[in-house]
Amino acid sequence: MTQEWWRDAVIYQVYVRSFADADGDGVGDLPGVRSRLPYLAELGVDAVWLTPFYASPMADGGYDVADYREVDPLFGTLADARALVADAHALGLRVIVDVVPNHTSDRHEWFQAGLKDRYIFREGLGDAPPNDWESIFGGPAWTRTADGDWYLHLFAPEQPDLNWDHAAVRAEFLDILRFWLDLGVDGFRVDVAHGMVKAEGLPDVGHAGQSALLGSAPLPYFDQDGVHDIYREWRTVLDSYPGDRMAVAEAWAPSPERTARYVRADELHQAFNFHFLQTDWAAGPMRAVIDASLATEAPATWVLSNHDVVRHVTRYGGGEVGRRRARAAALLMLALPGSAYVYQGEELGLPEVQDLPDEVLADPMWERSGHTDRGRDGCRVPIPWTSTGPSLGFGPGRPWLPQPESWAKLAVAEQETSPESMLSLYRAALRARRRLAFGSFEWVAAPEDVLHFRRGGFHCLANLSESVVRLPDPGPVLLASSYYGLDGEIMLPPDTVLWWEE
Repeated sequence: MTQEWWRDAVIYQVYVRSFADADGDGVGDLPGVRSRLPYLAELGVDAVWLTPFYASPMADGGYDVADYREVDPLFGTLADARALVADAHALGLRVIVDVVPNHTSDRHEWFQAGLKDRYIFREGLGDAPPNDWESIFGGPAWTRTADGDWYLHLFAPEQPDLNWDHAAVRAEFLDILRFWLDLGVDGFRVDVAHGMVKAEGLPDVGHAGQSALLGSAPLPYFDQDGVHDIYREWRTVLDSYPGDRMAVAEAWAPSPERTARYVRADELHQAFNFHFLQTDWAAGPMRAVIDASLATEAPATWVLSNHDVVRHVTRYGGGEVGRRRARAAALLMLALPGSAYVYQGEELGLPEVQDLPDEVLADPMWERSGHTDRGRDGCRVPIPWTSTGPSLGFGPGRPWLPQPESWAKLAVAEQETSPESMLSLYRAALRARRRLAFGSFEWVAAPEDVLHFRRGGFHCLANLSESVVRLPDPGPVLLASSYYGLDGEIMLPPDTVLWWEE
C-alpha cells in the first residue's frame, strides 16, 4: 500500500460483539476476529476497524471504558490484541481501533476516586439540573450525586463526560494513543469526535428534542471550535510514528464544510461522511451531497451503514427493492473518489432486524426512552457464517442477540458459491477497484434521475429513476449491480449501476 494509504482505502468495520465468537459464550471476541481475518483479506478490504474491546462494565456495549489500556475478559486479553494486529499485518491488513475521549465509564478510577475536576460537575438550579441539555439516549443529560452536585453525561448516566479543559485529561489521552501505537495499531476511529469541548457557560439549548438536531444544527455541546486544538496535539503524536498512522473522526457536524474542519492538514486525516449516509435514494439529493463532499477538498469518505444506524437494505425500502438498491449503492459508493467504510454484514446484504424480542434488547436507548425507542440492536445482530448451527457459524453457542431464520440463506458459506450473490458483487467490485487507474472526477450529461460520472477512462452510471432507461452501448461492462438488457443499446432497469472502461 502506498503512502497515505487511507486516502483511497476500503475499511471494514467489525462490531466485535457480533462478528465471531471463539469461546462459545455467545459474544464475539478478539480470537474470533483473528480467526476470520483471512475472510477479510479475501474480501479485498485494506483495513479493519474494531469497535471498543477495552475493560468496561458494558453499560453501552463497551463505549463506557473503565481502563483504556486493558482488554475486557469478555473479548480476550492484551496478548490476543497483539496477536490480532500481527496476523492482520501478515495478511496485508491494517488495524484501526476505537478511542473514546468524550466520556469514561463511571467505573473509571478517576470517577471512582471522586476527581470531579476531571469531569463536568456543576451545581443545580435548586432541585433542577444546571441546564436543559438532553442525553442522546433520552432523558436529561445530568445526574445528581449524593452530595447534591450534578455531573454531565451526554449519553448514559454510566458515561460521565470528561473535562477537556483539565491538563491531566489531555495528557492521559496522548499517552493512551501512544500505548496503542506502540502495540502496532495503524490508526484510530475517534468516537464522538465532535464532543469533548462544550460552549462557555454551558448555555441552554432552549427546547426539547435536541437529539433530532444531531448533525443538522448547532448545539452548545457539540462541534465547538475548541476541539480542533485537541486534534492538533493528537496529530503531532500520530506523525511522530512511522507507517503513516491515521485517525478518522466520528463527527456529526451541521454541514460538510464544518465536517471538513476536522481534517485540516494539521488535524485528523478523515471524517465520516454522515451526510452521504443520511441521503435519500434519489438522484438529485445524491448528486448534491457528492458535490458538497468533494467541494470541501478534504479527503473524501463514504459510508452507507454502521453500528449506530438502521442497515441500508432496510433504509432503502427493504425486501427485494432494498436489496437491489443496496447492490447499486455499493457500486456507486466504491466508484467515488476517496475512502469507503463497509459495515460488517453489508457485503452479505443483511437487513435490519426489526422484531427482536423486548427482553433481549441491550441498547441503553431502550430503557432511557421509557421503552419507546428500541435502539440500535437491530443492526448489531451477529452475522451468519454458515446456514446451520445454533448461531449460524457465529460461534459454538447461542448468540447474544437471536438471528432471523431467513439469515441462513444469507450466510457467507451460501453466498460464496453464488456468482450473483451480494458477497460476490462486493468481492468483484473490490478486485476491480484495486486495479483500476482512476483519473479526476467529472460529471457526464445523463437522462433525468440518472447519475453518470467518469474518472479518467472509468465510468459509473446509476439509474435512480423508476423506469427502464435506454442508453447507447458503451462497450464491455466491467460490473453491473443488476441484470440489464443489451441489443445495440443498454436497457438499464431502475436501481441499477454499471461500471465500464473506455
